[in-house]
Amino acid sequence: MIDPLQFFKCLADETRLKSLILMHTEGELCVCELMEALDEIQPKISRHLALLREHKIVLDRRQGQWIHYRLNPDLPDWAKAILAATTQSNSSYIKANLKKLCCMIDRPERSKACC
Repeated sequence: MIDPLQFFKCLADETRLKSLILMHTEGELCVCELMEALDEIQPKISRHLALLREHKIVLDRRQGQWIHYRLNPDLPDWAKAILAATTQSNSSYIKANLKKLCCMIDRPERSKACC
């Protein structure tokens, strides 16, 4: 079960919030995609993803050299609703990040679908 206090603490950091919104929008992202979209270094992204994984907000899977992260499908309905409403109501908040992600060169498994 997700602790509401920990969930909201995780949302209180911009890197984690944007990562979650991007995952909600894109479905699944690897560290390199989040680095590109958020213009952050790998250790910072990985540290934030580890915290989200620790609190069971995201899940990961390894595929070759890539570790992909996605929202935990077992999140409680209230948490899913908060992320959905935040994503839907704040498209301008991540517009630039989505553009960076879309234009990423050598994007894992998605380079053919990129803009």
